[in-house]
Amino acid sequence: MIEFERIHHVSLAVRDLEKAKKFYSDLFHFQEIERPPFKSNGVWYAIGNQQLHLLEHPNGETLRTSAIDSVDGHFALWVKSYKNTIEWLEHIGVPYEARPESVAGFAQIYILDPDHNIIEFDAAYDS
Repeated sequence: MIEFERIHHVSLAVRDLEKAKKFYSDLFHFQEIERPPFKSNGVWYAIGNQQLHLLEHPNGETLRTSAIDSVDGHFALWVKSYKNTIEWLEHIGVPYEARPESVAGFAQIYILDPDHNIIEFDAAYDS
């Protein structure tokens, strides 16, 4: 049996690495970390003890094009404050779908990155 410890990273395909970096680095202030010299273009970010890897995939064959659908593949980040996260998204002009009283047992907020990758922010109710 495999003994799992934690998720190490999530990788997302992006069409334009510079555009993606502006979203993740400039708007959300994700911390960029060193990436090995792979032959592909990409960037790695530290998110707590886990990592987000963005991999440039210029032809975009595998990338989604539709609106937010929480049944599609996505990654979720637990945030300290639902209210502050909503305020930040409004401040930076990123559209979102809020589910403050989700049946999940915690509040949820969904956004799309420039390549329509779905990101979910989760927080305790009334935080």
